[in-house]
Amino acid sequence: MIISKICAIVIFVGMFVSIVTEVVERHIVTLVSGALTLSVVFGLCMHSLDAVIRTINVKSLTTLEFWYGGGESSGINWATIIFIAGMTVMVEGMGHAGFFDWLCLKIAKLVKYNTVALLICFMVMAAVLSMFIDSITVIMFLAAVTITLAHTLKFDPIPIILAEIFCANLGGSATMCGDPPNIIIGTALGYSFFDFLTNTGVIAGICLIFTVGYFFLIMRKPLRESEKDRPADVVYPKAEDAIKSKKGFISVIIVFAIIVALLVTHSITEITVATIGVIAIILTSIATVFAFDFKTLKEVFKKVDYKTLLFFVGLFVVVSGLEETGCLEVVASFIAKVSGGNAFIMIGIIIWLSAICSAFVDNIPFAATMVPVIQAMAESTGIPLASLAWTLALGTDIGGSATPIGASANVVGTSLATKAGHPVTWGKYCKYNAPATIIVVAISTVLLFVRYL
Repeated sequence: MIISKICAIVIFVGMFVSIVTEVVERHIVTLVSGALTLSVVFGLCMHSLDAVIRTINVKSLTTLEFWYGGGESSGINWATIIFIAGMTVMVEGMGHAGFFDWLCLKIAKLVKYNTVALLICFMVMAAVLSMFIDSITVIMFLAAVTITLAHTLKFDPIPIILAEIFCANLGGSATMCGDPPNIIIGTALGYSFFDFLTNTGVIAGICLIFTVGYFFLIMRKPLRESEKDRPADVVYPKAEDAIKSKKGFISVIIVFAIIVALLVTHSITEITVATIGVIAIILTSIATVFAFDFKTLKEVFKKVDYKTLLFFVGLFVVVSGLEETGCLEVVASFIAKVSGGNAFIMIGIIIWLSAICSAFVDNIPFAATMVPVIQAMAESTGIPLASLAWTLALGTDIGGSATPIGASANVVGTSLATKAGHPVTWGKYCKYNAPATIIVVAISTVLLFVRYL
């Protein structure tokens, strides 16, 4: 058993290092690591076919509970993968119809293209949209529109993009579907959209007020200065021009409203997130064909990030290797021992450890690793699992904002800015977002203590 533990840890560490260095694409890294876990850890070391079957977890797809009723999952969390796939297809459909560009340009016009007002509105919009749509997607279109407006209105887009990134990660912590770590936590532990909204959502909402105030204070001067270079005869882009098809525009809004309604009520209806993901794919497909044609539908499906879905498959297998060999129980016991069973210390350790680790490594694999750890901690200490789950969600989601590589949304946002001729260095990024992260994590810690202890 010791050899199997060592092998599982070596594979896990190797995977993490490879993901951070980005020498090989991360989906290839996790798939190879997953294959090594199945063959070396479960096969050569444990000689356990049962461990392989539990990890592959294909049988769960054939059960009624997977699609209706729900429950905790082990091994490959197919519900997470199907749900992310469904939301991605829906978002691509909305993007093709021009919904996001229209929304951003409409808001810009409402605030009369004032850069400081744009900063505040785009921050709030990033947070709100990230409650329902993956933060990576939110940043992709928000940063693109910000850059377009910056070139037209002659202002520096970097301050606004950095604020958008932070708020997208913060808003993502508010709901189960807002950020991949929350989807992992929610589907693994059986928590609903409403569970997250009434717990992490309340804390994220309070933190957003402080976040808007922070970015307003440090960025209002450079943004106002940049307005002086704006030409008097500037031609403002029209929001209506972003709509490719009125029929398609209305259709995708209806689909989005239906999916949000299903998410909000799924704890009552007992329809699982996997089922909601499938419904999102079906409705988006119908709406796209209805408004455009089958060729457009093919384009929508081509834009789906299948590499990320494969990344999740490999990741879940590697984490199962740590779980099956008992490595995660050792970690849980260590944290419980260090904290002496004190709930205050334990929550403090989890949120700050999650935040610090997520600042330097992708928060998705970290969250997937920590879910079974907090389950073991709750069983051994008697502290409510929900309290530890909300702590983990806030730590991973917010901590990922501290550095350019802490979350996928950060990488996407800074890459778009760099490609547009506005390079974002580590120094510039951390100068603004690292202090914001420390402030928000500190506020979240206090709020967790007040509410749950």
